[in-house]
Amino acid sequence: MKIEITDEIRNICPDFIGAALTATITNTEYDAELWEEIRSEEERIRTHNLDYIRGMESIQSTRAAYKALGKDPSRYRPAAESLIRRVLKNQDLYQINTAVDLINLASMATGYSIGGFDSDKIIGDIALGVGHADEPYEGIGRGILNIEGLPVYRDQIGGFGTPTSDHERTKLSLDTRHTTVLINGYDGNRSGVQACAEMIANLFIKYTKTTDYEINFYA
Repeated sequence: MKIEITDEIRNICPDFIGAALTATITNTEYDAELWEEIRSEEERIRTHNLDYIRGMESIQSTRAAYKALGKDPSRYRPAAESLIRRVLKNQDLYQINTAVDLINLASMATGYSIGGFDSDKIIGDIALGVGHADEPYEGIGRGILNIEGLPVYRDQIGGFGTPTSDHERTKLSLDTRHTTVLINGYDGNRSGVQACAEMIANLFIKYTKTTDYEINFYA
């Protein structure tokens, strides 16, 4: 699977670096041990205030990309920022399934917006571009989402991933066996993106019985 960065993204973020983690998983509805890790991360985050978000380059660079594309990042917040803000408001993280939950844990811990997808539902190669006006897009749990001006991953069928919300078509479910996880480094920090990818790989090994995975970078 090839991943192309279009000129639309290169022009506003020439330092972008992404990592694609592919793995075979056994997903489950809930994992109590994973949720002990999540609760611990929530407690760590709650020792901070909103200045914590302002100091996370991984989040601020994503917001800067939104602004450069004409999108209001306070109205269409990157997912990592939304997760951390939720925790800082003393609201518990919502529980979906083990694969999604562990990706949310990594996103909270690193500030990177991360897309987790069912690989078998991605058709053809992938391109990271920019959303168009009236482009059809059904965000997970959000209904029809206006992705005009948002960075968006597309396959042969259409858009399936943005830093704000991924698409219902390619979401991780209990039936997912092969997953592709895309970590978006608008901060250009290769070591940070790599650490995030390795964190997710280790969580997959621990909680989804993964025995094989691969990490590839794209820029």
